Amino acid sequence: MHNAPDPAIHSPAMSPKLAPLLNRCALASLMALGAVLPLQAAPLQAMHQQQQPAAFDAEVDAFLKAYWALVPEAAVAAGEYAAAARLPAPTAATRQAQLRFCEAWLQRLARLDRARLTPAQQGDLALLQNQLRGSIWSLREFRSWQWDPSEYNVAGAFGELLNKDFAPLPQRLALIERRLQQVPAYYRAALAQLHEPSPEHLRLAIQQSEGALATFATDIPQAVKEAKKRLPATVAQRLARHNAAAKRALRAYIAALKALDARQTATGTGRSFRIGQAAFEAKFGYDIQAGVDARGLYERALQHKEALHQRMSELSDQLWPGLFGDAAKPAERLDKIARVIDKLSERHVSPAGYVDEIKAQIPALAKFVEQHDLLALDPTRPLQVRETPAYMRGVAGASISAPGPLDPQGATYYNVDPLDKYTPEEAESYLREYNHWVLQILSIHEAIPGHYLQLLHANKSPSKVKALFGNGAMVEGWAVYGERMMMEAGWGDVDGKPSPEMWLMYSKWNLRTVCNAILDYRTHVLGQGQAEAEALLEREAFQSKTEASEKWHRAQVTAVQLSSYFAGYSEIMALREQLKAQRGAAFSLKDFHTEFLSHGSAPVKMVSELMRRTPR
Repeated sequence: MHNAPDPAIHSPAMSPKLAPLLNRCALASLMALGAVLPLQAAPLQAMHQQQQPAAFDAEVDAFLKAYWALVPEAAVAAGEYAAAARLPAPTAATRQAQLRFCEAWLQRLARLDRARLTPAQQGDLALLQNQLRGSIWSLREFRSWQWDPSEYNVAGAFGELLNKDFAPLPQRLALIERRLQQVPAYYRAALAQLHEPSPEHLRLAIQQSEGALATFATDIPQAVKEAKKRLPATVAQRLARHNAAAKRALRAYIAALKALDARQTATGTGRSFRIGQAAFEAKFGYDIQAGVDARGLYERALQHKEALHQRMSELSDQLWPGLFGDAAKPAERLDKIARVIDKLSERHVSPAGYVDEIKAQIPALAKFVEQHDLLALDPTRPLQVRETPAYMRGVAGASISAPGPLDPQGATYYNVDPLDKYTPEEAESYLREYNHWVLQILSIHEAIPGHYLQLLHANKSPSKVKALFGNGAMVEGWAVYGERMMMEAGWGDVDGKPSPEMWLMYSKWNLRTVCNAILDYRTHVLGQGQAEAEALLEREAFQSKTEASEKWHRAQVTAVQLSSYFAGYSEIMALREQLKAQRGAAFSLKDFHTEFLSHGSAPVKMVSELMRRTPR
């Protein structure tokens, strides 16, 4: 997912980047995605009696059919609309049904003869089992349904139904009307689940819920107006009535959250946003699925930070004379780098030109990728730059909302937060952070060849499991890897030579990826406070005060997700270099990219095992 500060994919409860993108909605998010129905009494057939790969594919289909009925929000995000009219309320009974579902399917999958499956199917099986176990841990141990009210937000699926052209608008409005009738019960149940929520998550929920009001106050009425000639007057009136009731329910939920916030502030109650070492390591294991644990990644990030500082110092020495003439350099390495970055950051677009500049970058990036034969594009699936919907704001300043694998014709959106929330001084700070060079890297990360292209390829994967239940570290890691790959291919070169300005700013951006992992671990495991966090970000990562403040907020309301960038990136780079050494002259960068992305959004560790098995 990134917070005005980071590239991110958005998800319903903002796994930043958290967008309701199923590739980022693991089964571990069952609770965040909403309530479910009890597991139907489908016979648990012993798959070990059918030991054929085709039988596994049939079992996957059976799982998905049950899952879509269980979690309609995830179905809509994936492009499956059969259950789109349902909005189950998040109750205690729902959680028990979720647990029964996970336990039943773990038992069912355990009956498979793993040795008779193909390597790709073995990966699918491992992925499903990890997600089911992670869901059980989340429901029983992590219990964020109790302390994170930002998980309860119905606007995402309504937005999907409004914006996706999978059916004529009157038919989509019929689904919306049925969902609207369930909104009051949903928010009553959500409020009943909360017990001493974290103040930080509580305030995020208030902010995002207030943004969600626009769905009912503006978006749905506008859609009804557009369909007026095709809707009977009685239907339009009924829709308006249910929409008004849903809006009142959301307003009541917001009012209750504000009252709860006031009570907790007055009494000093509410749980800490920090999840602690045990939960962090467990969540890291289920979410990241890397070849290293959380502590190991933290130590790797510290080493990489030092290497980046050394490289940035050398680039600063190269740029100093042209920027400052004979002026003496600061004795301290970090001070010298900061002076050079600060001077270069004066070059940036105006607030009014921010979105237009991003729009202009997309065709230029696409042309570069084609000219350098880095990866196949798909001109039939254009990228649309838009203002981030209000209900998605508060965690990431830019993100991608991609269609699910079951909606191949759906639009992909590059969401950009407007800058109108900032004072002139804050906007200047923000634009210095996203200066002439960094804004290009942002679009590489979010769009081409980053999230946009990766998700296009993932949605074409022959593995439904890997495409639907994607790994966030792989998704984010690819976007970070894409930045490095474009730089190596010559993006930003001047007169055919590497640009030290571009490489310095790229290094600063890459340092953000590294410091995300450091910040994440220090915040939730080592107990670092705001002053220490902002010192890391401003002093050692050269981020602006606005950027550092917003990143600290993001570190509080997410856990583990900030580690995903560096985890995925470092493992992709290691795999590429290993295969390059093994294959020698036969190694092709485009073939590597195509093969890597063909495995959907599977964990990098799993993709590495599959690619190393592939004969060459």
